[in-house]
Amino acid sequence: MSRALPKYNKRRVTFIGGAAAVALSGTVIAGFALAGEGSKSDGTSARTLAGPGTITCPDVKSKLPAVPASAKAEVDRNLTLLNTQIQEANKRLVDTVGQGGPNFVQNAILGPLKDKRVSTVNRIATAIGRTAAKPQGLDSLAACTLNGAGTNAGGGAAGKPQAGGNAGNAGNAGNAGNAGNAGNAGNAGNGAAGTITCPDVKSKLPAVPASAKAEVDRNLTLLNTQIQEANKRLVDTVGQGGPNFVQNAILGPLKDKRVSTVNRIATAIGRTAAKPQGLDSLAACTLTK
Repeated sequence: MSRALPKYNKRRVTFIGGAAAVALSGTVIAGFALAGEGSKSDGTSARTLAGPGTITCPDVKSKLPAVPASAKAEVDRNLTLLNTQIQEANKRLVDTVGQGGPNFVQNAILGPLKDKRVSTVNRIATAIGRTAAKPQGLDSLAACTLNGAGTNAGGGAAGKPQAGGNAGNAGNAGNAGNAGNAGNAGNAGNGAAGTITCPDVKSKLPAVPASAKAEVDRNLTLLNTQIQEANKRLVDTVGQGGPNFVQNAILGPLKDKRVSTVNRIATAIGRTAAKPQGLDSLAACTLTK
């Protein structure tokens, strides 16, 4: 009995030590789970729950007709740009996990990406159209989607868990309506949203051929509509997002839309007269308080 007792006690101490190790390392285990190890009970990966997902876009190259040799360099350059835009959007998706309100990804990443892609595919179509039939409908390939996104409830950057399991976004559970985040830098205490103003395009145009007048007028009207929509969004989103929200979610997308629109104006005029150059320089707008 005297020999069995120490053996029994030793086993008991080992068990208690193991329990203590589990209790003391609970935070570490949770950290590993958030960093990517799945739960054994349901097989769901914690990385999936906190991960930002991936942006995927329709393939443009496979939808193009035969590209004339004279347009190949410009088309290839813009196809490369389309890939770069997706890579940048995916990087921004990772860098901004947990930021903004419930529509942050759509407003600040997917929306601007679509506008950039519209401008890029329009340049591709224009390049081909100079010496061959201009491809139609490429705009339909501009919109991208977010795939494999987790719930992002209280989500911070993957691999950066914080105490309480609320990675990177304490006090802002689920970002619901961006509650508790009013007065973000860039809009802090800004009861008046300000006004977006843009350079006048009409006054910079040359004489518009009669054959192009209807299309030019339609796009000039569209430029005004775009400004009105941007100003409305400016008012509707006061207090949302981070310090660069207005630039990323409103001014940036507006510029991309205006680039596409002024390019259509220039193309319309250029069909029967000298194509105006440099209208892109009128695309950027500013926020005036």
